[in-house]
Amino acid sequence: MSEKAIITCSVTGVLTDPNQHHVPVTPEQLAAEARRAYDAGASVVHVHFRQQQEGKGHLPSWDPVVAKACVDAMRAACPDIIINQTTGVVGPNYQGPLDCLRATRPEMAACNAGSLNYLKVRSNGSWAWPPMLFDNQPAKVQDFLDVMAETQTLPEFECFDVGIVRCVGMYVETGMYQGLPEYNFVMGVESGMPADPDLLPILLKLKIKDAPWQTTLIGRSEIWPAHLRTAELGGHLRSGLEDTFYLPDGSKVTSNAPLVEQLARYARDVGREVATPAEARQMLGLAALSEV
Repeated sequence: MSEKAIITCSVTGVLTDPNQHHVPVTPEQLAAEARRAYDAGASVVHVHFRQQQEGKGHLPSWDPVVAKACVDAMRAACPDIIINQTTGVVGPNYQGPLDCLRATRPEMAACNAGSLNYLKVRSNGSWAWPPMLFDNQPAKVQDFLDVMAETQTLPEFECFDVGIVRCVGMYVETGMYQGLPEYNFVMGVESGMPADPDLLPILLKLKIKDAPWQTTLIGRSEIWPAHLRTAELGGHLRSGLEDTFYLPDGSKVTSNAPLVEQLARYARDVGREVATPAEARQMLGLAALSEV
């Protein structure tokens, strides 16, 4: 077990409407939420970028100028926090995420490690959205890994299903990635792995030995037993307004801070301390702040 738990806050998501939920959109809003998460115990912020025009804040942006403004604002608000940047995009044109990586040079970034049929069914039996493929074939993964090597960014391998966990091992075997990969087990997507604590021991058997790992748990109050089990098993912890709006008692939050505070509470309940940003950098093999 890792003695200290690294807490990541997923401060905002990709499509959540700011007119309906309290998700940050502007650089100033992201900076304020990053600071709230940092003060609550987060060492890492995972960030998506949104379009900045009036009425467009629910849509993603891959404008490098927007990305840099957002990242610069968060770094100014929390100088030692670790930036973990999204790269997820559907389809053959993914130049935007590559350009944003080069513009911001984040310490970490998501590397979606395999493809998934992205599906959800409404209670009436109809599709919640048109069935789509979140395509992450090996050539696409390699392109992201190449740019992350160029920007000295640590890839966080996002695994939405059990087979994708095994694929990460193959990336190491074939030399696509060298060193111990950092796994993120994404659970709770309707067509991916369920947010089931009993699944975690199986995933740990499938990952590379001694490789660091965390869970991303998407849903409502039902996700929290898997968060607690992650803490018990030595994994790192993530939550935020991208993943949920609900605490274990079912109450709805309007800021990231209560979600981070709950993760910190779980870590301490099982006898673990929460890592500071400096400790998290050392644990993840990132450059010290003075070297960034």
